[in-house]
Parts: sequence; C-alpha cells; structure tokens
Amino acid sequence: MSDVVEPVSETLVKRARAVLGRRNLVFVGLMGAGKSAIGRLTAQALSLPFVDSDHEIERVSRMTVAELFAAYGETEFRALETRVIKRLLQSGARIVSTGGGAYINPQTRRNIQKSGVSVWLNAELDVLWERVNKREGRPLLKNDDPKGTLEKLMIERYPIYAEADVSVLSRDVKKERIVEEVLEAIAAMPPKK
Repeated sequence: MSDVVEPVSETLVKRARAVLGRRNLVFVGLMGAGKSAIGRLTAQALSLPFVDSDHEIERVSRMTVAELFAAYGETEFRALETRVIKRLLQSGARIVSTGGGAYINPQTRRNIQKSGVSVWLNAELDVLWERVNKREGRPLLKNDDPKGTLEKLMIERYPIYAEADVSVLSRDVKKERIVEEVLEAIAAMPPKK
C-alpha cells in the first residue's frame, strides 16, 4: 500500500462546503490530537479562514496559556476561553481549533452546537503521548506523572468529546489522509434544516 495521498477531490470539497453552509467547523479533542495541524489543512482545502482559539486567547490577553494558568488558575482561564470561543463562532464560516478543555465546558459545547459542526479528533494514549512529551508549555502535564495525567484526562473527557457531530481517528498517517477523512465525515452528514 502506498503512502502517497492524492489531493482532496473538488467534489468532496463541494459536498463538505454544502453541508457546512455558513456554520463553523470546530475541532475538539485532547492535546496532541492534531487539532491545529489538521484544522489548518482543512481550512486550506475548504478555502476558509482558520483560527486557533489558544492563539487568539494569547493574542487578546498578551500572555501565553501557561502564563494565564500560572497567574489566574484553570477556572479563570476556562472562563476567558469560553468568551473568546463564543466571539470566534459569531463570525460565520471558518475553521476553529480549540484547546483540549474547551469542549468540556457545557456553555462552550452549546455555543459550538448552535453555530458549528464539531469534529472530535480521537487518538489513542500512545499517539498523544508521543506527540505531547516532546513539547513544553502544557500546563496540565506539569507534574510527576504527565502520562498518567494524560490518561486520566482521556478517561474524563472522551465521553464528552464523543458528543461531537463527527469523530475521526487521529493516528500516525499523513495529515492529508486525516483531512480527507474529516471532509468525508462532514459530507456524509445530513444538511442542516
């Protein structure tokens, strides 16, 4: 089997765009699932703007996510995150990548359901760990057992992520393959009435 990935077909792009209409496409999932990378490539395929909610939070607060956690704690960070995501969703059709804890907030989930299509990038523990243990700046993993914490987050959050409109398995294949699977899942959805 070849690893060569053909460009996404124009037909698939048109079908996915028709289902989305003016709604946002919102990526949810744990840290390391690929929400930003896949979101950016999906935005390119659909010719839609892309925004990463964590980057937007950092832009408006002029602090990094890690600095916000340290200065104000997770509760205040989540309140800011909810406000920023609500504002981002008001701008019409765009691709939004959210932080790992965003979709866990019931208000944020309702906002996404109202104006978007949610895509859960579901990944196994070993895939996530391989991706996140190479990078600094993960406030929830700054402890003596970061892999155990990641596993605990999976147990707590996966049932909530499962409420997303579609789920796509994030794994170690070419990113373009995942983008194609995202577009196929969206194109297979019934159009919103």
